Amino acid sequence: MSSTRDLVTALKAELRRAGLTYAQLARELGLAESSGKRILAKGDMPLGRIDEILAVLRIDFADLARQVVDRRPPRLMLEPEQERALVADPRLLTVALGTLSQWTFEQIVHHYRMEPAQVVAALTALDRLEVLELRPNNRYRLKIDKSLRWQPDGPLMRYFRERAMADYFSGGFDGEGELLTLVHGQISPAQARWFAERLQRLAQDFAQQHLADQQLPDDERAAFTLLMGLRGWWFEDLRAMLRSAPGTPAALSAPSAAPSDRAPARSRGGRRAPPAPSAETAPAARRRR
Repeated sequence: MSSTRDLVTALKAELRRAGLTYAQLARELGLAESSGKRILAKGDMPLGRIDEILAVLRIDFADLARQVVDRRPPRLMLEPEQERALVADPRLLTVALGTLSQWTFEQIVHHYRMEPAQVVAALTALDRLEVLELRPNNRYRLKIDKSLRWQPDGPLMRYFRERAMADYFSGGFDGEGELLTLVHGQISPAQARWFAERLQRLAQDFAQQHLADQQLPDDERAAFTLLMGLRGWWFEDLRAMLRSAPGTPAALSAPSAAPSDRAPARSRGGRRAPPAPSAETAPAARRRR
């Protein structure tokens, strides 16, 4: 059953979306900054105070209550038909990416060459696709997680390969906070699953930091894109050099110890066997758009 604490949690989320700090809210309410922090930190306040905060946010109590009632976790992956609809319409995909960044309607109109009516049409289409729930005054609630995963070899993944991958990797990855690294290794499938879970948590941390930094001025933020992958893979040029196909016993006969610890394995002909296929994180990278 919902409680006042649940309403306060929803209020905090609305404050983050609006980019309002506790200090700014306290000023709007005519309170000292310490008092503003205290009433929200306690998570317990009279409904009259909640009404005052809602007035500052310019939302009504029904919107807030609906957020509390609808506690379903956001989806981590779209269906193939939803992905196809997004990549088929550049405007729809543009607005969808804006909403994933939690941009307001006004921010989307400001940043992109789209008329307000076109943005409204795109938001309405995203509501029909169940990507978001459209609310009065062009506000919305996402139904998908910001760290959305693509369908394996689905429309969004193919779109990225064909339209964005070369552009992403064309950068030098030498700017402040940028990174490109490729790590090969031989690990068990269980450990590979564990690393995949850690990478997913890192993606969620990045998404949460994006939301937390929305209250910063524009000149204190920069656009970064985090791209991560973990895959059992042989580089094509190396595959061509193998004496046997990846996955065959000869190809899997490489030692797990370092050369200094143990003599390298030999094939029947006395030659060194190729290393075993590896799962790799490729690439874990951040770069400015």
